[in-house]
Amino acid sequence: MSYIRKKAIEGIKVGDVFTITRRCSEADMIKFADITKDYNPVHFDERFATVKQFNGRICHGLLVASILTHIGGQIGWLANRMDFKFKKPVYFGDTIICSLVITKIDQNGRAEAEAVFKNQNTVTVLEAFLTGTIPGAEEKRVLKMMLAEGDPTNKAG
Repeated sequence: MSYIRKKAIEGIKVGDVFTITRRCSEADMIKFADITKDYNPVHFDERFATVKQFNGRICHGLLVASILTHIGGQIGWLANRMDFKFKKPVYFGDTIICSLVITKIDQNGRAEAEAVFKNQNTVTVLEAFLTGTIPGAEEKRVLKMMLAEGDPTNKAG
């Protein structure tokens, strides 16, 4: 069971922090490109990336940003807004640490959060602001039932 999912059942609170670490691989980039059809040469061609003044080919920014969906999916967060500020490139082999903090929750479960993405050298590569809805009492009840069944659809563990 994911500690994030367990916390979602217990109840999300302002100040809660969730952290996910992911290594960015060329194989993941290729899968992402195939899904999105984003074949920008900055991801595929060393010469093009060099002309753009990168130190090599870079990962898709939205692939890196999608680390948030790991956290949101474990919470059961229903997003309605995500704003990203891409600060530095992410290269194949970089390890990204995404830390999301809950900054606001109203009485209807509408929430706000901020996330910071840092690489293995603690350089901030991405910042995000998001809004959405966290699970209410009924959703938490269903999540608890899902866990009692072994959470069979949750491959994040």
